[in-house]
Amino acid sequence: MSADLPIWAVLVLSVLLVTAGFFALTGSLGMLRLPHFYSRIHAPTLANTLASFCIVVAIIVTAAVTEHRFVAHSLLISFFLIITSPVTAMLLMRAAIKRELQRREDQGTVSENAPEVKLEGSSLPEEEAGVSGGSTP
Repeated sequence: MSADLPIWAVLVLSVLLVTAGFFALTGSLGMLRLPHFYSRIHAPTLANTLASFCIVVAIIVTAAVTEHRFVAHSLLISFFLIITSPVTAMLLMRAAIKRELQRREDQGTVSENAPEVKLEGSSLPEEEAGVSGGSTP
């Protein structure tokens, strides 16, 4: 099933796919090169979300040109990608912070080189339950 696309569509698709590849490569390299988890999580989250968005826009352009209609499921895919990727990254970071706080509490020592880890607001279950002191009952 070969569709003849107009030259403007081929150019738009080429730019979108090359941009998506660039973002995906940048996110992957950032994950490999950044020093610790808290900075490493940002690179693939942001860059791969942009890469996925570019690919979905390319799908929308291709469907609009070949089928002469608007494809709504591609917009749903992009919406869920844009929403779920940052939320997942935020939850992973909160879990890592909680694990780090628990590890420090279990060891009873705080490294002088370690950054201060604080969670503000009601992001910890202990704060939501009204328990103070930072230890779980």
